[in-house]
Amino acid sequence: MKIFAVGMNYLQHNKELEGTLYKPEQPVIFTKADSALLKDRKPFFVPDFMGRIDYEAELVVRICRLGKSIPVKFAHRYYDAVTLGIDFTARELQVKLRAAGQPWELCKGFDGSAAIGEWVDKEKFLDIQNLRFHLDINGSTVQEGCTSDMLFKVDELIAYISKFFTLKTGDILYTGTPAGVGPVHIDDKLQGWLEERKVLEMNCK
Repeated sequence: MKIFAVGMNYLQHNKELEGTLYKPEQPVIFTKADSALLKDRKPFFVPDFMGRIDYEAELVVRICRLGKSIPVKFAHRYYDAVTLGIDFTARELQVKLRAAGQPWELCKGFDGSAAIGEWVDKEKFLDIQNLRFHLDINGSTVQEGCTSDMLFKVDELIAYISKFFTLKTGDILYTGTPAGVGPVHIDDKLQGWLEERKVLEMNCK
């Protein structure tokens, strides 16, 4: 199983990080180790030695068939379910790595950094590219987004990634986070929603 993730895929998030409404020329793709996957409502253990850890809520899609060099027009055939995920990010470390021009794996791919909720058949939703989602912490909404605001749509991401990697059944793709990211703390309770469906619930320890 491979875990793919996308950075810089919402304008307002790019502004909160970069100070400007910036669109990359191509999707910004990175990967996470398989030990990053956190599911089944298991708690997230905050790694205090890494400094500030931010939540980044985003739509996650599940690959359902083998594919390589997939055309955009056929990409919808290659995923069958979606959920809400959290791309936990060691923000202070990320700033240092980016300033040094170094890769993101340490700040993005550490153990437990890829939380996912319960999968929902994509056919349960009218349009994956017009899907609202939000993250609550301790009962208050902290981040909201809509997939219509993606700079690179799901099918475009799948087509692009498949140029470089063979996609296999069970691979997952984090599609980027909107604005509103912030820190998590020990004892926080996180709940994630796709439209009116609560698909994610977990605690920080």
